[in-house]
Amino acid sequence: MGRMVETLLWVWIVLGSEVCSVSLPGITDAKFINDCVSEHNRARSSVNPPASDMLYMTWDEGLAITARAWARHCRFEHNIYLDDVRRVHPTFNSVGENLWIGSPQSSFTVKGAIQSWVKEKVDYNYNRNACTNKCGHYTQVVWASSYKVGCAVQLCQNGVIGGFGNRETVNFVCNYAVGGNVIGMRPYESQGTACSRCEGTCLDSLCRSQERDSPKSYTWAPDWAPGWAPDWAPDWDPVQTYSDSNYVNILVVRPIALILTFIAAYAVHHFYPDTFCYE
Repeated sequence: MGRMVETLLWVWIVLGSEVCSVSLPGITDAKFINDCVSEHNRARSSVNPPASDMLYMTWDEGLAITARAWARHCRFEHNIYLDDVRRVHPTFNSVGENLWIGSPQSSFTVKGAIQSWVKEKVDYNYNRNACTNKCGHYTQVVWASSYKVGCAVQLCQNGVIGGFGNRETVNFVCNYAVGGNVIGMRPYESQGTACSRCEGTCLDSLCRSQERDSPKSYTWAPDWAPGWAPDWAPDWDPVQTYSDSNYVNILVVRPIALILTFIAAYAVHHFYPDTFCYE
């Protein structure tokens, strides 16, 4: 009987650890939103040379919906619908995007992912407006006129196409409006002091506007979200990549099993009090 109790306790430990290990924040998670916005604005306020027209960046629900929909496709490539802007956002006339993937799941943090983009600044020369290596992620982060951001993170249990093979992979996507990285243009202007080319107030070298910064809600979703057949792979069902049944298992079945384990352990202790041994 003591062996059975020990087994029950190990089941509880395993179930509890697995429930915790698979939790990734959703697009309405307040801390996730704050981390995404804060990391972007930290990079934007610290550009060198200082920017005279850098807008403060705030969260946009519509962009986050698009980021989530594309992240769930589990492909390490830019959203194929970005050129058809009405299919990625109901109001903006252009949308930009940054991508990050990592494995295992524990490798993901919002700060770490965004900082991997920001570190590209060492490869960007402002005076020549040129890259010595890849720096497009960085220039999108600090694109002065991009004032809205929406991000999403997705656990792709069967891997990301174009990523690490079949290994379980975290797919992190951020979308921006208006979109940046316009060919031939610098990401921001450096003539004058911080905020000198902006209307409104200045906070941490970023231009703020109550109207521009206010949150908006959308009763909208892209028609290519998982559940729709993507035009580049009509026989592939992206929904199976992240499998809603796995989430049901995690959020419903495992907690119930956890409760039943406690009940069983209590019952054993109640009817067979001498089976527990302490050293």
